Amino acid sequence: MPKFDRYLLSRLTVLFGFFALVLVSIYWVNQAVRLFDQLIGDGQSALVFLEFSALTLPNVIRLVLPVAAFAATVYTVNRLNSESELVVVQAMGYSPLRLARPVFVFGLGVAVLVSVLNHFLVPISRTGLAERRNEIAENITARLLTEGKFLHPVDGITFYIREITPVGELHDIFLADARNPASRTTYTAERALLTQGDDGPKLLMFEGMSQTLRREGRRLAVTRFRDSVFDIAALMDPGRIRGKTIEELSTPQLLRADPAQSAQIGSSPAEFLYEGHARIAQPFLALAGALIGFAALMQGGFSRFGVWRQIILAVVMLIGLQLMDNAAADFARSGSGLWPVVYLSPLVGVVVAYAMLRYAGRAHRTRRGRIRARGAA
Repeated sequence: MPKFDRYLLSRLTVLFGFFALVLVSIYWVNQAVRLFDQLIGDGQSALVFLEFSALTLPNVIRLVLPVAAFAATVYTVNRLNSESELVVVQAMGYSPLRLARPVFVFGLGVAVLVSVLNHFLVPISRTGLAERRNEIAENITARLLTEGKFLHPVDGITFYIREITPVGELHDIFLADARNPASRTTYTAERALLTQGDDGPKLLMFEGMSQTLRREGRRLAVTRFRDSVFDIAALMDPGRIRGKTIEELSTPQLLRADPAQSAQIGSSPAEFLYEGHARIAQPFLALAGALIGFAALMQGGFSRFGVWRQIILAVVMLIGLQLMDNAAADFARSGSGLWPVVYLSPLVGVVVAYAMLRYAGRAHRTRRGRIRARGAA
């Protein structure tokens, strides 16, 4: 690459790293606060919090990189313009379209990074995060297996264990279930065990009694049992234990759009196709955003008052491009054959940036011709 191209590309890369670090930190801190309250409130350790935070980072980085690329491009071009470096380079014969070459290379580099995140790191991290969430939701030891203390895991439930043996057997348990407004059931048992069932943990009670008090009529029903099962999974938040989601699947699985798999997950084939093609198309939004930021700032000549109008134009165009992408996403999800519209937003962004650069080039040649004509006169 020519020397100026390498210089501009290095400036873009350095500022891209700075903006990406700042934006990722801000976004991650906002998520980390919610994670900290949730995990620490459930009795988890700081190591679990750090693990969850690390697993959320790939998705945060994926969302932030296109914005960081746009911000780096706008800031770099603004600095070059304010320091008259662009004026000098254009006076040497570099057209706006020619100056966009390092920006194009930079945008492609960011698109490659986003592609790696979309196709590999984000699905892997989301799968790991879902597995860890399910493990923590099913692991009720930290909340329920406490000797000599009345516990209230959810509203309407009171649980007590007198003793827990070294082999995990529970002695003398008390369980009161008042979640039903019409009745209240109390279980007592001499022994109990916690086991893992197909649909969540179960409490096996032995040599006990259940007492159900119906509020209407104040009638009490007493049942003695040798063994009984209580569904502990019903005490936990059902949103925490869930099956695989569409975001955790690999890109080839999404592009196949298998009807059986889509029915198992609860998504339509159209959503499968949209998600798969979106992973391919969305990285090029970073390229389109960088080119739009550069092309917008190339409109007009040098001004001592800065290029704030061009910056506003770039921001408005980026917002419009994102709105178009959101509308295309809603449209693509409505039918299996509508997935090509996913590629419309990146394509429109690149074409609009190219047209703006061509227009800026003609305007620049016109200004140079007028200056030469005045000089000759």
